[in-house]
Amino acid sequence: MLFDPFVARDVTLRNRIVVSPMCEYSSEDGFANDWHFVHLGCRAIGGAGLVFTEATAVLPEGRISPQDLGIYHDAHVERLATIVRFLHGHGAVAGMQLAHAGRKASTARPWEGGAPLSLDEGGWRPIFAPSAVPFTSNGIVPQEMTHGDIERAVTAFATAAARALGAGFRVLELHAAHGYLIHEFLSPLSNLRSDAYGGTFANRTRLLRQIVAAVRREWPERLPLFVRISCSDWVAGGWTIDDSVELAKQLRSSGVDLIDCSSGGAVPNASIPIAPGYQVPFAERIRRDSGIATAAVGLITEAHQADGIVRNGQADLIVLARALLRDPYWPLHAAMELGVEVPWPPQYERAKPKRGPTVAGPR
Repeated sequence: MLFDPFVARDVTLRNRIVVSPMCEYSSEDGFANDWHFVHLGCRAIGGAGLVFTEATAVLPEGRISPQDLGIYHDAHVERLATIVRFLHGHGAVAGMQLAHAGRKASTARPWEGGAPLSLDEGGWRPIFAPSAVPFTSNGIVPQEMTHGDIERAVTAFATAAARALGAGFRVLELHAAHGYLIHEFLSPLSNLRSDAYGGTFANRTRLLRQIVAAVRREWPERLPLFVRISCSDWVAGGWTIDDSVELAKQLRSSGVDLIDCSSGGAVPNASIPIAPGYQVPFAERIRRDSGIATAAVGLITEAHQADGIVRNGQADLIVLARALLRDPYWPLHAAMELGVEVPWPPQYERAKPKRGPTVAGPR
């Protein structure tokens, strides 16, 4: 099952294994470079069905760090298109995740401490959010977005979608999770507004619904659109799995094809019961109760574990992050462990073990 094709609109993935959007913090002014080419390209060689870019900022102030990947300039497209051609040439489908960091913007890279950056350190002001509440007590106080700011953000997502199409991407995902801008509007923990974008469920989901509609006007009907959400804030009074099911129903009728089911990130004090596959029940519940395809993510590391999730109908796709950082050839090794015959790149075929599982990468 893990190696069965997955079809969404006119796109067919060769298997159910997805390279999660993983921030690399390696860009300059949003431009992709050789690091991104190698990082993404070797996961295509390694056999993944869908390879996502990292969260890619739709506006310069929407970057988490100054080193985030971006698609806010037309000039970003050329280098991205080179990467896309390589991914497609090696059997993977290229996907892009569009993002805006909201109140979590303007921070140092994780290995540099991840703290908010001052202007002197290369940060920027203002940063934007639904409400003027910082993420942490020592964080930057964001500027509450006006309706004009909201309209600009919606337009930026749509323009980014058009650029992604021009670069040749075939799957698009909207990042509405992990405490970034769209999730900040969804969660009552970070959205304290009293206008048409705050308060009720309908108002708090309005921004996402508007972005979906605007993106769908630029993104062809033949190509799938995913949305990643935090299915629970893991905090009393926050966003819940029941909210996620209702949102998924609405998104399904608005042209969204799959919900990528993550959780957390809205506030820093959430108590999350992290364990292998701890987020899989979210994917299973949304898939069952909303009728939309889902992707499972979170401490999925073993071939039989991933195959069982798909085989048992808990999710349609398996999204891997750290497991694929440790082993770019995880799909090839998983196929061998599951007894599934998949082709290796011809350049590596001579190194393919004849039988049984392996833990060593192609040499």
